[in-house]
Amino acid sequence: MIPASFDYESPKSLDEALALLSKNEDAKLLAGGHSLLPAMKLRLAAPSVLVDLSRIAGLSYIREAGDQIAIGAMTTHADVAASDLLERDSPLLKQTALHIGDVQVRNRGTIGGSLAHADPAADYPAAILALDAELVARSKSGERTIAAKDFFTGLFSTALQPGEIITEVRVPKTRDSRTAYAKFHHPASGFAVAGAAVVARVKAGSIQEIAIGITGIAPSAYRATKAEDALRGKSASEIVAASQHAADGVEPLSDFFASAEYRKHLAAVYTQRALEEALR
Repeated sequence: MIPASFDYESPKSLDEALALLSKNEDAKLLAGGHSLLPAMKLRLAAPSVLVDLSRIAGLSYIREAGDQIAIGAMTTHADVAASDLLERDSPLLKQTALHIGDVQVRNRGTIGGSLAHADPAADYPAAILALDAELVARSKSGERTIAAKDFFTGLFSTALQPGEIITEVRVPKTRDSRTAYAKFHHPASGFAVAGAAVVARVKAGSIQEIAIGITGIAPSAYRATKAEDALRGKSASEIVAASQHAADGVEPLSDFFASAEYRKHLAAVYTQRALEEALR
């Protein structure tokens, strides 16, 4: 398949990229390209201008920022998966990145591009929801911080405004917590038919704090609050029963590969597996 004709721009600075966005309402940003380019080839997306962010310096990094870890939006999945800093201080993103695609995808795809695309079967959304992460977005009018809980608004839809670019993702340090990500890979695409990310704090055998992010089940990633409520203050012996609430209050997706009923079942199964891994 051949995409519709488009102009290509490769800005060398963030300001230049923002100016291009402000002048072209239907422009699309190219970060890793693994989602956008196939959509263009299928004519599901037909931007008049493609703005390539790969030449902009300073958007790829993983570094400490007080009690958080700051990750540049153009940081690749491979760099997230290989980060010693994340492994030490906030391992859930690293655990999640190891499940993304294949070697080629991990070496080219970026965390900012994945989050901005907001695919309902992407892996990172579950993790950043469970971590209560923050996303930093820049536009010509300034910079703002968006809480992960407010970022995903629907199917391929986010709280980003026209002309905004994600520049950074900030996750808290979780040295005193236990984390895990469990996923049922789609056999063809590698996306999550179901994925569950867990952040848990345990004291004296009791689950004091718990956060569970779910992806692949609904039109957008979500927090499994009913399952969290069923576990908070309880012991690990309640995992199986609590996991049955992983899809409460959501309308599961349905397609030729997995029906809504099957996805609801998978949500429970992979929530249980992630909890067992985290609390092992």
